[in-house]
Amino acid sequence: MAETHSEIAILGAGFSGLAMAIALRRSTVSLGLPADGSGVVVFEREPRIGGTWAVNRYPGCACDVPSHLYSLSYAPKPDWSRAYAPQPEILRYIDDVARQHGVGPELRLGSGVASARYDEASGRWRLCTDQGDEHTARVIISAVGGLSRPKLPEIPGLERFQGPVLHTARWDNAVVLSGQRVAVIGTGASAIQLVPQLARVAGHLDVFQRTPPWIVPRPDGPIAPWSQRTMARWPLLRRLRREALRWSMDIRSLAFVHLPWLMGVAEWEALRHLRRQVPDPALRRALTPSYRIGCKRILVADDYYPALCQPNVALRAGGASAIEADGVRDRDGVLHKADVLVLATGFEATRPLPEGVVFGPGGRDLARHFGDCPSAYLGTAVAGFPNLFFLVGPNTGLGHSSMLLMIEAQVGYVTQLLRWMHDDGLRTLAVRADAEARYNADLQERLRRTVWGSGCQSWYLSADGRNPTLWPGSTFGFERLLATLRRPDFVVETGRDG
Repeated sequence: MAETHSEIAILGAGFSGLAMAIALRRSTVSLGLPADGSGVVVFEREPRIGGTWAVNRYPGCACDVPSHLYSLSYAPKPDWSRAYAPQPEILRYIDDVARQHGVGPELRLGSGVASARYDEASGRWRLCTDQGDEHTARVIISAVGGLSRPKLPEIPGLERFQGPVLHTARWDNAVVLSGQRVAVIGTGASAIQLVPQLARVAGHLDVFQRTPPWIVPRPDGPIAPWSQRTMARWPLLRRLRREALRWSMDIRSLAFVHLPWLMGVAEWEALRHLRRQVPDPALRRALTPSYRIGCKRILVADDYYPALCQPNVALRAGGASAIEADGVRDRDGVLHKADVLVLATGFEATRPLPEGVVFGPGGRDLARHFGDCPSAYLGTAVAGFPNLFFLVGPNTGLGHSSMLLMIEAQVGYVTQLLRWMHDDGLRTLAVRADAEARYNADLQERLRRTVWGSGCQSWYLSADGRNPTLWPGSTFGFERLLATLRRPDFVVETGRDG
């Protein structure tokens, strides 16, 4: 197949990739892009759009942010069915947004990028897809995100298990679970949604817990039709509802970041929730965390604790020590027979890109450059990698609010960078190494004083204890920071040659 070309290539068609594609469609004139959309290509390895909401389709999968805040500001959905939207509804919303904004011709579905190499002679990136197609682009925008590569547990014997093995991010609905002996490894955000669903159908369910999570009540429930009609009829009320949710959630960042002692209030609420739902003292002790709430991700659920109290469910505190062909051994070496193994073990959050994919000038491997603790300037640009920008990059994650707010701020910032490149005829644009270093030194110092640095081990942290995942502040603060383009922080090369 002949090599194809575009001005901009977006990697990933989840929320961030689609939001970027929509922003580029809105800015075709100011960015000098063809009006027919041919200047932009969106590569997506999955056969459909949706990103994490397309691949996470395990039973019970839902959002843990209120529905009216989990939407793009310019594409409100007045008729959410529940306070916390389930995965199928979010996926339908993503499809609707893409259709309403004309995103379609740009998409290359089922076509992931196997490699991207920067060509210094042409000032363009050369991409090769996993289908063997070749493509060049002036600019690459990575919309891959940190929750994209499933993480497998480091438990001896995983490869020996003879039954079906499912990961929550690679679910297979063809696997029969009804009446089966099921073992779940992990008790994080996906597990607490999945376990209640499995408890309803499994003959026996073992839940292997290494560390108990903090869980607070989930004020979920159906949204009444009259409320949906009101939101549709009165846009001002809808906007006020959204802003009220944003402010109420952003206020929580004060406790996470500036006043960790305030987390005691959340601990009291979580412990009361535990006492109300778990009457057995021994089980309650096994489910009581020993670290400060917020140090790991706070989970929201009303049906997880009751599921663990069911007669066909057993909590295996301490986690799994080994996996055998026919079951899982607990920390005491006792074998618990299993027909199906479910891995609710999350993602490679601190290593979202594998080695051997993105190569900058001189063949520099981006994954090796990142190591175990990736960093970027404003979560958006990395020194030494020109014309490469990130959405949902390092230190843009949240522990308290909607990621779509962060995505919109970054999309606006990248659009500013692209407009600068167009207006000034720039061949290349890259952040200065000293600017990136100053930004991240300040960022890590701020993170050190937050609740996430209070001593527990979590997927937020790298092996050396640094935090490459979370933003230490409010969504309003991030938005303000990215509103202004600081041109002295970048090094540019003029003289575009096509």
